Amino acid sequence: MLAAERRSRLLAEVRRQGAASVPDLAVTLGVSEMTVRRDLDVLAADGRVDKVRGGARSPQPGIGGSRDLATQARRNGDGKRAIARRAAELVEAGMSVGLGGGSTTWALARELRGIDDLTIVTNSLPVADVFARPDRADEPYTQTVVLTGGVRTPADALVGPVAVASLEHLHCDIVFLGVRGIDLTAGLTTSNLLEAETNRALVAAGARAVVLADHTKWGAVGLTTIVDLNEVDLVITDAGLSQEAEETLRAHVAELWVAADGDD
Repeated sequence: MLAAERRSRLLAEVRRQGAASVPDLAVTLGVSEMTVRRDLDVLAADGRVDKVRGGARSPQPGIGGSRDLATQARRNGDGKRAIARRAAELVEAGMSVGLGGGSTTWALARELRGIDDLTIVTNSLPVADVFARPDRADEPYTQTVVLTGGVRTPADALVGPVAVASLEHLHCDIVFLGVRGIDLTAGLTTSNLLEAETNRALVAAGARAVVLADHTKWGAVGLTTIVDLNEVDLVITDAGLSQEAEETLRAHVAELWVAADGDD
């Protein structure tokens, strides 16, 4: 059974029951509980189910940063997951990893849950939630989360002087940043002034700065510049980027990776 077909059946079962446990779903689909958990991670990232302790339920009505993030994650979801998988190759056990806010860094957070002994530094509440302790006692949990403070944005990121002050005293092996847009003149941009200030501090806190941006960000310009293109070490995008844009971007950034879509 292909992954897409399996997830479609899993989603239909959750919707039919309203909520379902991992063991029951595994029996119904004839797959392992680990496979069900991975499929639920993908469906939750797309906002099609809500993960709960031991299983999943149909999304509940309501408004909030996590719901907004799930909506964003559905836009070019395959591309964002491909970027996240490629970015995860840069992370090794024992590292201190900075993660900014956004749907692609949220996807990366999910990829990093299986890596031992990480210290996660983030200003994103949804990203911090990804690293919550597992519901099963036999699942490994070795990550430490350092959550900055600050003013809470509609997407549940903490920004502003308090967050900046926190980041000034931290040192990460690598930081990953999401952006509103990438432009040759404007550089890496966002739509929130305080968020731009906080993201600059996040970049400064990292020994290596990596931008995660799917192809729809190319040519987009937010309200304010975070940093110029030459101030980051690597940009990771998806295969939707045109050949012309790829050639142009390669000429202006230190390094560019194009993540190929693949079956999850």
